[in-house]
This record gives sequence, structure tokens and C-alpha cells, in this order.
Amino acid sequence: MFTAILLSALAMSVIVGVRYLLASGAFALATRYRRPGLYAGLDRQVRWEIAWSLASALIYGVPAGIAAWGWQAHGWTRVYADVHAFPLWYLPLSVLLYLAAHDAWFYWTHRWMHRPRLFRIAHAVHHASRPPTAWAAMSFHPWEAATGAVVIPALVFLIPIHVGALGVVLTIMTVMGVSNHMGWEMFPRWMVQGRAGRWLITASHHQRHHEQYACNYGLYFRIWDRLCGTDRGLGHF
Repeated sequence: MFTAILLSALAMSVIVGVRYLLASGAFALATRYRRPGLYAGLDRQVRWEIAWSLASALIYGVPAGIAAWGWQAHGWTRVYADVHAFPLWYLPLSVLLYLAAHDAWFYWTHRWMHRPRLFRIAHAVHHASRPPTAWAAMSFHPWEAATGAVVIPALVFLIPIHVGALGVVLTIMTVMGVSNHMGWEMFPRWMVQGRAGRWLITASHHQRHHEQYACNYGLYFRIWDRLCGTDRGLGHF
């Protein structure tokens, strides 16, 4: 059993690491074409971002591997493969439930990481990226990586979700995490500054967090920032 769990964890670590390299690499390449020279002089920083991120991938793989083993070997999770096991309308609802739960967890743990002692010990690693690049999305101290690694694996034991919908959640998580750090806004101005932008987080919103630190803590939605008075609007590129 231990060997099976270990192999599952290693496999998931590799998957997370490869997903990070492909996603961050793609957005870094897009940055080179859309914003030439934006990352000029940041080679050393990028190398550190990649190193911390690959270390984080190892940590993310452990709970993910345990959850995957529990699902495949014992059916312990609420992940289902039969699309008809729940009504079709539940597919988008489950995605929204996962994103909402992940966003709430991220907001409060992120605020917690900004307490002076925890910031110095752990979160300072992430904010050492000045300015953040497309490679910085998973650039975390191991303690911070551990707080993020448990969310989705915990949710699969609590909230039913189709395996395909889970893939959508992971894709959104990856794209949002990388695009919010790449230093420029890929979404059109009419969306970012319109109704959708009042509730959805994009690079413009997260950039303000990296500029001012004590604000804009959310991951997907601006709801918690608005409710708690920590929303400081959009940053500038």
C-alpha cells in the first residue's frame, strides 16, 4: 500500500510540474511576443521562480497522489466518471462550487500569510518576485505550498464532481494563477473595467496586490476582498 501511494504521489508531482512548465512557459512565450523586453534583466529571478515552483510541485503531488490512489483503489472520493450519475446541470455548478471554496480558502490563508511573522518566514519567497513573471505562480516557500496543496484533494472527498469537470477546475486554476502574475493584462479593457471585471480577478487586480501587499488577496473572485474591505481596485502596467 505504501509503495502504491508513493508512486501515485510521485506521478502526480510529475504531472503538476509538467503542467506548470507548459503553462508558465506558454505565457512567458506569449509575453515575449506581446511585451518584448518585459522580463529583461530578470533571468536570475526567473531561475529562482522555477526552482521554488518545482519544489512546490513535489509538495502538491503528495495530497493529490493520496486522493488519486484513494479514488482508483478504493473509490473513497466523490469523483465520478459516469456523466449521468448526477443531472447535467450539476456539471457547471460543481465547477463553481470548487472555485468558490478554493477562492475562500485562498483568500483567508493568503491574508494569514501576510501576518508579519508568517510573511518573513514563508510568504516573502513569493513576493521576492519584483515584478512577478509568468513563472512566479507557484513560487512558494514549502510551508505556503502545503497550505495550497491540500485544497482540491480535500474537496474531492466532500463535493461530488465529474472527472471532466475536475479537469476544468484544474485548468482554470492553472491559467488564472499564471496569467495573474505575468505582468500584463491579456483580457480586453472592456471586460476588465466592465461588469465582469468588478467580480472577476485578472492580472490588473492581482498586480495591485504585488504593488501594495495589504490588499487584493483573492484568487478568482473579488467577493471576499469586497466583503472584507481589502479591495483596492486595479493596478497599472
